[in-house]
Amino acid sequence: MALVLVLLLFVLVSSPPRAASARDTISPGETLGGSDELVSSNGKYKLGFFQTGSESPGNASSYWYLGIWINRVPTMTPVWVANGDDPIADLTAAVLTISPDGNLVVLNPVAGSIIWSTQANITTNNTMATLSDGGNLMLQKSLDPSDVLWQSFNHPTSSLLPGAKLGRDKVTGLNRRLVSRKNSVDQAPGAYSLELDPSGAAQFILVELNSGVTYWSSGVWNGRFFNSIPDMGAYSEFVNSSREVCLITPMDDANVVTRLSLEVSGQIKSFIWYEQLQDWVTSAVQPKSQCDVYALCGPHTVCNDNVIPSCNCMKGFSIKSLKDWELEDRTGGCIRNNPLDCSCNKTTGSTDGFYSIPCFRLPQNAQNTTGVLSEGECAQVCLSDCSCTAYSFGDYGCYVWHDELLNVKDQQYSDLTSTKVEILKVRLAAKELIRWENHRREMLVWVVTCATVALFGLVLLLMIWRNQKKQYFCTFNNVQGGNGIVAFRYTDLKHATKCFSIKLGSGGFGSVYKGILADSTAIAVKMLDGFRQGEKQFRAEVSSIGIIQHVNLVKLIGFCCEGDKRLLVYEYLPYHSLDAHLFQRSVTFLNWKTRYQVALGVARGLAYLHESCREYIIHCDIKPQNILLDASFTPKIADFGMAKFMQRDFSRALTTMRVANGILKGDVQGLVDPKLRGDVNLEEVERVCKIACWCIQDKDSDRPAMGEVVQILEGLREVDVPPIPKILQAVAESPH
Repeated sequence: MALVLVLLLFVLVSSPPRAASARDTISPGETLGGSDELVSSNGKYKLGFFQTGSESPGNASSYWYLGIWINRVPTMTPVWVANGDDPIADLTAAVLTISPDGNLVVLNPVAGSIIWSTQANITTNNTMATLSDGGNLMLQKSLDPSDVLWQSFNHPTSSLLPGAKLGRDKVTGLNRRLVSRKNSVDQAPGAYSLELDPSGAAQFILVELNSGVTYWSSGVWNGRFFNSIPDMGAYSEFVNSSREVCLITPMDDANVVTRLSLEVSGQIKSFIWYEQLQDWVTSAVQPKSQCDVYALCGPHTVCNDNVIPSCNCMKGFSIKSLKDWELEDRTGGCIRNNPLDCSCNKTTGSTDGFYSIPCFRLPQNAQNTTGVLSEGECAQVCLSDCSCTAYSFGDYGCYVWHDELLNVKDQQYSDLTSTKVEILKVRLAAKELIRWENHRREMLVWVVTCATVALFGLVLLLMIWRNQKKQYFCTFNNVQGGNGIVAFRYTDLKHATKCFSIKLGSGGFGSVYKGILADSTAIAVKMLDGFRQGEKQFRAEVSSIGIIQHVNLVKLIGFCCEGDKRLLVYEYLPYHSLDAHLFQRSVTFLNWKTRYQVALGVARGLAYLHESCREYIIHCDIKPQNILLDASFTPKIADFGMAKFMQRDFSRALTTMRVANGILKGDVQGLVDPKLRGDVNLEEVERVCKIACWCIQDKDSDRPAMGEVVQILEGLREVDVPPIPKILQAVAESPH
């Protein structure tokens, strides 16, 4: 209490008037309160007091938190929270300042108490706090800012920013981990954590904190990547030294906004902000199935990845807290509508019964009962125990469950050929079973009535259909075509693209728009211009292209051909085209390693088109604009096979002219991008240059096949010094 009184006096006497201009530092005697904010010097992050909102009316938080959020994003996105478990009810009674002992504190002058403190063990009171350009709040010595006494990067909450570490400091024992929020508005610690495996294995795990159950692991680090997520290796570094064992996330470009977040759902997600869309785009998620998160839906629920919401109560149960569910916290689960009959009278027995739930992954913590030979005996074993809530009987014998049923997963939309279907018998009160039986009868009457009406309507439609003079094959909604290609209706694509309002780009074949399907799948829709084909031929070409599947080729999802409209639907790639990363400043910078992998991937894709398809496909229009990048920067070639649709004459001479023009306009002396600042593998640079010269040889027979190019780039084959092509000789001899 004495410290608080001293601190109050210190603040009231020493606090000078606050400047109106933005600042990134708090010095002794200064305060931050109300709407005051610290802004990093690059303007990317802010520190201040904030409230969280909710899309559901009446569910917005009335409490305030001290935290860091991303300044360049219009929607409030906290990335660090100081007082998550001790929110502030009255903002006028809270200020951030530096205490007499040098710690950074949130003080309540009215109550005379400290709400939050850095609690650093320091020996000086001459300190200051700075919000760095990377979003790190640092407590430093005023005379030596390089001496950091405390930093928010060492105490992450639910998000990890680029440049931060996740793991354990072996010297101090500090364990950096992520903990999910309680719900969409409450910043208190939630049910899940992402942390270094405490067993000592070089891997990260996701844990349900209440039970301690590990429901996902990254796989052990093998020196290059984590076994379960190999794509992550190129964009992170794992350090296991005598001082620390941790994951280090690389610093991103100043103009790119990314974050890693442990969501309320228990999934770890990587986000990137797209200005064009004004929204966060998910670039990676683990575990991929939301229902693989342990106890996500709470007791007496069923989880299904294919429906929204994914959590639903079992029959005979109701949501325990509707407000929590609206705030995305469903861990409370469901409760019984009617209590069980637990009289266990040996004469009359329990009046309870069972409700069958097929096609489910059985809940965990089952108890095996021996000596039970029939399902009837298994049911009786459960009925004779008041704590028994369900049973299952099969080739494996009789299993019963007591108390809460957790982690039940619906598999009816999954590949049931690879997973044996189980039957779960859930115990319900007799009153509940009677109600469901009556409901079933009512539903049966409705089904019969609706089926009769539907049959009549179908006959009527068939009669109308037979009298139609013109038919279109693309008028069905999401009809699965040959080779897994989906036929879309034009109206559905128009709705998915918001009337083609989000334009991603345009080229010689038409414009491309972003769309979102009903199941939240992002797509890229290409509206073809200048087509000359009839519907039958167009469908045939779509079918032939649809069977072309390769990791370095953009996947064709579907098409539409209604009237004179021809559209192709592709997978959506969040990092867009290669030219944006090479020639624009507002996107992620690609280092040499990534560029070389892009070149290798493009070569593999072309080799597949040339040598592995039934028909020899020449792209004829390879350029950076037609090379797209997915979330892990894997290159994918777009617009392959487009010449078939447009019936244009793409000759080899045309391709050669494009290559020639590109070289004539380039700087042959500046072979390496100056932005790389010399950070390249010279052997790989030489290899790429030799291949480039071989590929533009004057004679076709002297040029290597793409399969040979792949082997050379992989280092499996040597490449000789090529003859100088005439075109390069002309460039060399031309006056400068």
